[in-house]
Amino acid sequence: MQINARDYFILFTVTFILVGLLTPLVRKFAISKQILDLPNLNHKTHQQAVPYLGGVAIALGIIIITYSALIIKGSSTNIFLLAASLICPAIALGLVGLWDDIKNLPPLPRFIWQSLIGLLVSVFLILGDNITNLTSLTTLDFLITIFWIVGICNSINFFDNLDGGAAGTVAISASFLTYLTLQSGQSFLAALAIVIVGATCGFLIWNRPPARIYMGDAGALFLGVLIATLSIRLNPSTESTLASLAVPILLLSIPILDTSVAVLSRIRRGTSPFQGGTDHLSHRLIRLGLSRKVSVVVLWFLSVVFGILVLILTNINSHFELLIVFLSALLWIVLFTAFFKTSDT
Repeated sequence: MQINARDYFILFTVTFILVGLLTPLVRKFAISKQILDLPNLNHKTHQQAVPYLGGVAIALGIIIITYSALIIKGSSTNIFLLAASLICPAIALGLVGLWDDIKNLPPLPRFIWQSLIGLLVSVFLILGDNITNLTSLTTLDFLITIFWIVGICNSINFFDNLDGGAAGTVAISASFLTYLTLQSGQSFLAALAIVIVGATCGFLIWNRPPARIYMGDAGALFLGVLIATLSIRLNPSTESTLASLAVPILLLSIPILDTSVAVLSRIRRGTSPFQGGTDHLSHRLIRLGLSRKVSVVVLWFLSVVFGILVLILTNINSHFELLIVFLSALLWIVLFTAFFKTSDT
């Protein structure tokens, strides 16, 4: 599949426009059906009801543009199958998220579906030799892959607690993934990554503070599967196994940090990790006196910092790889400690 710089620009632009146009239509439908995120002082910070279902616009935009591009390019059967292997699991879990947005499912059914999708994806990736940055032990690779997919899906979902937070962070991570996959010669993965960037940026027109629509579980889980799978299919230009394993983790460090802080705070307080609360990074920043707009910019900035560390890691002399991994881990620990020590209620 031959793609040039002009093609990537077109992919970004048309996806941005399409999702930007679809989102207000979905918003209108959500309002008409009363599919709304209602204010709740226990774990919500918005003051007025905000419609869900923004994830439907994101998913439709990504699916329509991806397959339209494949048809226009006359792509091979193998490329269509590759696209299906990435997008079909995202659709499946996105539908579970949509069901949750409408019916408010309990945590256990969501977790079961996430685990099943994670298992199916891991089977395809590992048995089909479509994964490049894990161990050589099949059983361990299965466990790591399932844990990664389920964990990132939940992290993106948890992180969707502030206007523009999740969408902006996914856009940033996907932007770095676009560069990294181009660097490694994985042109289709780069094309899908830039489509994700276009979709999330188009959605941000309506989701930036003050948000007029949320992506909901449908969008968070759809994007979670895609970004998790893309990140572990990446073949980074690193020498050591540790550096290779660190790349996807660093790209998604801030959603992982948010989930870690929130879950451990809830465990410390003796509450369920799945129970909503005002203990996420965004809530802590707001309690420190930052506005919602400034808080989301801080989180975006931190995502960019870790993305830059990934660029350094993948372009530095191999002798310094472990040093960059160590410094990145140290930064993450410092941030975790600082956030964890702030008030969680």
